[in-house]
Amino acid sequence: MARPILLTLLLLISITRPADAAALDGTTLGLPWLLPFVGLLLMIAVGPQLFPTLWHAHYGKIAAGWSALTLVPIALLHGVITAAEALTHVMSDFISFIILLFALYTVAGGIIISGRMRATPATNTIVLAIGTILASIIGTTGASMVLIRPLLRANEARPHKVHVVVFFIILVANIGGALTPLGDPPLLVGFLRGVDFFWPMQHLWLQTTLVAGLGLLLFFAIDVVVSHREQPAPNHTEGTGNISIRGGFNIVLIGVIIGAVLLSALWAPGLGFSLLGTHFELQNIVRDIVILLVALLSVRLSPAEHRLANGFTWEPIVEVGKLFAAIFVAIIPVIAMLRAGRNGVFAPLLDVVTAKDGQPQEAAYFWLTGSLSAFLDNAPTYLVFYQLAGGDASVLMGPLAGTLSAISMGAVYMGALTYIGNAPNMMVHAIAEERGIKMPNFFAYLFYASLILLPMFALLTFLPIAPTPKL
Repeated sequence: MARPILLTLLLLISITRPADAAALDGTTLGLPWLLPFVGLLLMIAVGPQLFPTLWHAHYGKIAAGWSALTLVPIALLHGVITAAEALTHVMSDFISFIILLFALYTVAGGIIISGRMRATPATNTIVLAIGTILASIIGTTGASMVLIRPLLRANEARPHKVHVVVFFIILVANIGGALTPLGDPPLLVGFLRGVDFFWPMQHLWLQTTLVAGLGLLLFFAIDVVVSHREQPAPNHTEGTGNISIRGGFNIVLIGVIIGAVLLSALWAPGLGFSLLGTHFELQNIVRDIVILLVALLSVRLSPAEHRLANGFTWEPIVEVGKLFAAIFVAIIPVIAMLRAGRNGVFAPLLDVVTAKDGQPQEAAYFWLTGSLSAFLDNAPTYLVFYQLAGGDASVLMGPLAGTLSAISMGAVYMGALTYIGNAPNMMVHAIAEERGIKMPNFFAYLFYASLILLPMFALLTFLPIAPTPKL
């Protein structure tokens, strides 16, 4: 059995063309190619509400069906090899993506932040502020997975807590990750293409402080109003107990994960292999193996009662894995059309980002990158506009610093507008739902997030904020 598989693998490697030679040609694709992706998003949005029993039992199969509606037409119209190459490319990205999420979810599940924490508006705001700061240090996924469970436990006796989760997604799972390449995948993409590690912090700290600060103030005001309307729960107790952290070994493991990510960005041995048009580099393979081993080590060494006390189950990461696998496949034609630039169907949108004199329109870069990042994977969207702006890191960090700032802020900040804008969004949503919190559906969340964030983004657009040029 092993021999035929090995021979097939060797054959696939031998017929592989150079990495970028057989990419799906976005210039040949029209708007109908958007339908599977749009259909999948609509199904994610309305499925849990319209047919909840069917959706929760078969969401993986439903998502796979939309993936097939993307791949089969590519194979029929552009050839089986092109379809296989496109699938190999997105799956290579997806595997690295899901390994990192799986590891952070698993390791964070072994950390218990215990103690009696009274869910006052001040306490909730402090937790959100800590999470916002941590997001740029251990990533939005790491910060979200470490803090969401203790925050939900603190608020479990409150009848109204949806707003706590919504602001958590906005601040901890998104905006807080804007200051380092560790914080959010788009900034890591920029780092891998030559942007200095500390460039986002040097150029985005004031904008991020403004948006995060306004978000925290707004949350505090809303939580004060909501808490005053609530009756104390029967088991409500005054004061707080000593806060303690158990499972500290897992904090070390998170550090190992961060180190593996940084190592893959800094270490370039120039070794690897190509398979169906996708080049697999040694440093990325080593990174993924190390991260996966860290997750398995956490499962092995963490006491089972720690995960039990956290209410830990595998269902949220399974749901995220299945749905995002389908999203990665359904997005293939969309990214190809975006990469086609002025020769594709999105040319009218892309024309908006350049003024008549050839200078970049920073406001347009901010809004267009952000709008697409809210519905597409924000890392490839960042890369598309990074390349559209010239793709030269030295120029983008210098004369075009305002353009790179606009692209970075759009990709990171506006990932908060939908559940699929950034991976932690859906994970936090799944954990909250699992704990019995009835979260807003896709469109309701989009409405609430837009109501909170769009005025802040408008402020960024028109308010000149040093040290970055005005958007």
